[in-house]
Amino acid sequence: MANVRFEHVWKRFGKVVAVRDLNMEVKDKEFLVLVGPSGCGKSTTLRMIAGLEEVSEGNIWIGDRIVNDVPPKDRDIAMVFQSYALYPHMSVYDNMAFGLKLRKVPKDEIDRRVREAAKILGIENLLDRKPRALSGGQRQRVALGRAIVREPQVFLLDEPLSNLDAKLRVQTRAEITKLHRRLGTTFIYVTHDQVEAMTMADRIAVLNNGVLQQLDTPQNLYEHPANVFVAGFIGSPSMNFFNATLTGTKEEMYVDTGGFRLRVPTKIANAVTQWLGKEVILGLRPEHIHHVEFTPPNINAQRIMAQVDVQELLGNERLFYVVAGNHNFVARVDPRASATAGETVALNVDVDQMKLFDPETEEAIYS
Repeated sequence: MANVRFEHVWKRFGKVVAVRDLNMEVKDKEFLVLVGPSGCGKSTTLRMIAGLEEVSEGNIWIGDRIVNDVPPKDRDIAMVFQSYALYPHMSVYDNMAFGLKLRKVPKDEIDRRVREAAKILGIENLLDRKPRALSGGQRQRVALGRAIVREPQVFLLDEPLSNLDAKLRVQTRAEITKLHRRLGTTFIYVTHDQVEAMTMADRIAVLNNGVLQQLDTPQNLYEHPANVFVAGFIGSPSMNFFNATLTGTKEEMYVDTGGFRLRVPTKIANAVTQWLGKEVILGLRPEHIHHVEFTPPNINAQRIMAQVDVQELLGNERLFYVVAGNHNFVARVDPRASATAGETVALNVDVDQMKLFDPETEEAIYS
């Protein structure tokens, strides 16, 4: 097992900077997820660990050695790609065993590893089949099995679930989480899906434009985002943002969006006194905006009025797309709440959950 460490790592493709001064450590046996939008540098980062891309500047450590100039085959890593990349003319058994045969591993050891991996993944009955006779989920398990038999120090997974349907993705991500727990190996997993990241990771590294925005546990990213990008990326539906001004006094402070005004709780007001009279960005998550008739007890609720534009019933919840002043935002309300398009509704905001950001730097001033 091994940790993976980045020291001032850059990756350039000509004049394009894909990864910018990355400093990060993945702990031994940790499940770390790299997440961000397309083009943020997450797959490039994974490929640099694997040795499929050269490091332009800086060092990557796997365990106690720098691997910048170590060939991929000698890095003791295994990679699972978005494409299953199975040999169509080989059986499942031979696909899983192929890499070990190339390394001249003894036959009985190959057989032990393949059958053990097949048992872990529940594909023992598929070992004699060819890939064309497998479903997408079964092919993904074979690709995972091919990595498991290597018994590497580090597993690298690059969007391995993106070719699966929605139900199978949920099932397979649970299986990968259990697999990590069972193997006790370092996993580094790339996805653009923040739900995958939140449900699977021990810690999440959020990337944007090649820059590490925040590295933390899923809960801390959700509750304490470092900036507007992280706040908007983590959570579904994403956080609502409002251009606003802090008005009043330290003892009675308000955040005024022009469409509505909220009293700032004392704890938050004390932390942002220096911003009084200045512009800020207010962040409110949809789940902290409730229909007035179905507001949870024991929250610090303040009422605002908004006009319903569209509503979506999702079974266990209802989304109101509403307008207040010149602001469009989303409220996640109780499914029993109902309104027609154009109707004005009363909403309760849990003001203890508000986030405030600097409009110039977009860094959090209260999170």
